[in-house]
Order: sequence, then C-alpha cells, then structure tokens
Amino acid sequence: MSLTLIAPHTEAPAPATATAPALAPREQEALRHIAAGCTYLQAARHMGLSKHTVDAYLRRIRAKLGIHSTAELTRLAISLGL
Repeated sequence: MSLTLIAPHTEAPAPATATAPALAPREQEALRHIAAGCTYLQAARHMGLSKHTVDAYLRRIRAKLGIHSTAELTRLAISLGL
C-alpha cells in the first residue's frame, strides 16, 4: 500500500503593494531611512529636507495604511523590499 500526502491548497497572500495605496518616491525614501534606524533628523539630513518634512511623509504613510508605530513602518519597509 502506498500513501501520497498532498498539501492543502492555500493561496499565497497578496503582496502589500497590491492592496496598499502607492507610496510616493520620497515617502519610500523616508521610510527606508527610518527602517534603517535613522532618526527623523538623520533621515532629513540624508534627504536634504527638514525633519518636519520627513515627519509629514511618515504621517502620510501612516494615514494611508493605518499604521500606528515605527515597528509597523519597519515591517512595511521590509515587506516592500526597501
């Protein structure tokens, strides 16, 4: 007698970008810096902006995606490959 195991059919989860609103290039850049461990001020200096502008980009991302913490922002950056 021979047994064959078949894994149940599961659908792969949709990529985050398929369901999430598109992020502007500068939002992505700010997100990449924060996920890399930079402070808002450090990210601003790398981007040639004020820390208030970086804060605005990150607030916009949080509003678009319903994110409430830096840890969630970091997880998003990883899932987007930033």
